Amino acid sequence: MSQQQRPNDVSIDDIPVDVANTQSGEVDPAEVPEEIESITRELASEHPPTNPLIVLKAARWWYLHGKGGTDPAFQWAIEWARHLATDTPSDVERFDGFLDYLVTVGFADETHDLR
Repeated sequence: MSQQQRPNDVSIDDIPVDVANTQSGEVDPAEVPEEIESITRELASEHPPTNPLIVLKAARWWYLHGKGGTDPAFQWAIEWARHLATDTPSDVERFDGFLDYLVTVGFADETHDLR
């Protein structure tokens, strides 16, 4: 590793992972890194990302900083990556849950604001 990292702030790439705050279930939109927020908003848009590696980057962040495997943003990112990899239809109910979650977290006031 070429950069110094504190034991409580680890990074695999440019996105920092706050080890002390992993899987807290409490996500403050102000603490979501800009790149992850951008990818997350794109996942909610009419033109989501088509690169599964980008989608998985967001999935990893939400898994670590959200509710783990039950985090709706993580679940939707994994679902979308599966769709991209297999070209099978995605789960509409999971998408709706993801949009509802983003409203709950504070990314938007209404789900239609995300589209």
